[in-house]
Amino acid sequence: MRAHPMAGDTVLAVVLGLIDMLLFAADGLDEIAEMPPWYIAVPVNVAMVAPLVFRRKSPLWSAYVVLVIGVVHGTLQLGISSVAALAMSIYSVVVYAGRRQGLVYVGAVVAGSALQLALGPADELVISALFLAFGIALCWTLGEFVGARRAYDVEVEARLHLLETERDQATRIAVAEERGRIARELHDVVAHAVSVMVVQADGASYAIQSNPDLAQRALQTISETGRGALGELRRLLDVLRSDDADGEPRVPQPDAHALAELADRMRTSGVPVDLELGDLGALPAGVSLGIYRIVQESLTNTLKHAGRGATASVRVHRTGDLVEVLVSDDGAGHVPQLVPAGRRDPRLPGGNGLIGMRERAHVYGGTLDVGPAPGGGWQVRAALPGRLDK
Repeated sequence: MRAHPMAGDTVLAVVLGLIDMLLFAADGLDEIAEMPPWYIAVPVNVAMVAPLVFRRKSPLWSAYVVLVIGVVHGTLQLGISSVAALAMSIYSVVVYAGRRQGLVYVGAVVAGSALQLALGPADELVISALFLAFGIALCWTLGEFVGARRAYDVEVEARLHLLETERDQATRIAVAEERGRIARELHDVVAHAVSVMVVQADGASYAIQSNPDLAQRALQTISETGRGALGELRRLLDVLRSDDADGEPRVPQPDAHALAELADRMRTSGVPVDLELGDLGALPAGVSLGIYRIVQESLTNTLKHAGRGATASVRVHRTGDLVEVLVSDDGAGHVPQLVPAGRRDPRLPGGNGLIGMRERAHVYGGTLDVGPAPGGGWQVRAALPGRLDK
């Protein structure tokens, strides 16, 4: 019935029409009763109940048609459908059209009923008036109750829809943030590994004739770096492809304690790294990973942009609840020249690597400064909290 309201209203209208037809047939058997001919009674009865089929779809149109036909139907005394249809119309207008339209319609019903009562017998005037008032009050009360309930249901549905929308948006934001984090991880892995492999490949090409042992070590470094990068890429791509937490255990993320291994790899790649680490115990996992990635990206930039013969230094110290990271290179001992118009230094902020470093620092409430070092070279200075407040 709720899914097809017009079907239910049609059944109701048919039932009322059949009741009136039965009453008309019963009165026709009474020779004393004065009844209109059937060719008048039947069309009026049908016209009386037909608008009820549309009382929900077009409540005002249906209600005023019922009111007009009801005057004729009641005057001819053809049955009870006029009273029932008027009651249902008052209820429908209040529920589906609102109180203001309901008041206007009740006024029209009272005016039409008063006209009928004035033309009827005087001894039934009081009883008919009381019955009319009680019927209007009952229908209005039911309409108010059902209308309030309907408005409440609509509000609940709207809020549920809003909550679902907000939940979907929160999910999309979380997915976007996770994809952004994975994109930064992929950039760090690929940029570092490819830079090391390119430098080693160049060195091997120069030394393959004069120093085969050095070329062999370079090729071994390329092989190890490529395998490690493929392993990290496979792990990160598995995160995107599968949400199954019960699969194969993933390799742990590097942290600040892996900086010594990173420095060794960079020395093997041809960039001497002076590493100085303070007490980095009990750092939050995210902060520790952020420190590692900032140092990794900084050394990768040194490898790519500082030039042949450049050296780098890494200083990571913890003072209280603050971890300070300083990565600098000497730019092969050259003082940086002015950048010509229309060109930019490749290590100026704007690339994905430097953006990723800045986001890693800011996400934990830290800071990051990148720029030329005094006296030449380049430096990256970051400060991250050593303890995260809950």
